Amino acid sequence: QVQLVESGGGLVQPGGSLRLSCATSGIIFSIHTMGWYRQAPGKERELVARISPGGSTNYADSVKVRYTISRDTVKNTAYLQMYSLKPEDTAVYYCTAQSVRDFTEYWGQGTQVTVST
Repeated sequence: QVQLVESGGGLVQPGGSLRLSCATSGIIFSIHTMGWYRQAPGKERELVARISPGGSTNYADSVKVRYTISRDTVKNTAYLQMYSLKPEDTAVYYCTAQSVRDFTEYWGQGTQVTVST
C-alpha cells in the first residue's frame, strides 16, 4: 500500500519559515520524482517544486530563492523548506511521487500552510 504522509504545516507570520516533510512508504523511492503542489482557496492547484531521483530541481517562479526542495534516500522522505513566507503562500500543500518508469503518480492528503499575522 502506497502512502505519502505530509507534515510540518501550520500557522506562521509573514517572513517566517516552515519545513514540510513527506514520508513515503510502499514505493521504490529512488525511482520516483518527488513534487510539491499547492492549492489556495478559489485557485487552481499549482506545481511548487520538483526533484528528480538524481537531484535535479525545478521551482515555480513565485517561490524561487525562497523555497528549497530536497530528498533523503535513507528516510524515503522529501522536504520543502520555505523561507520568507508571504500571505499569498497560504494554501494546502500536497506531496506527490511520480515513477520515472511508468509515470504512475501518487498524492498525499495535504497539509495546511497559513501565513498570517
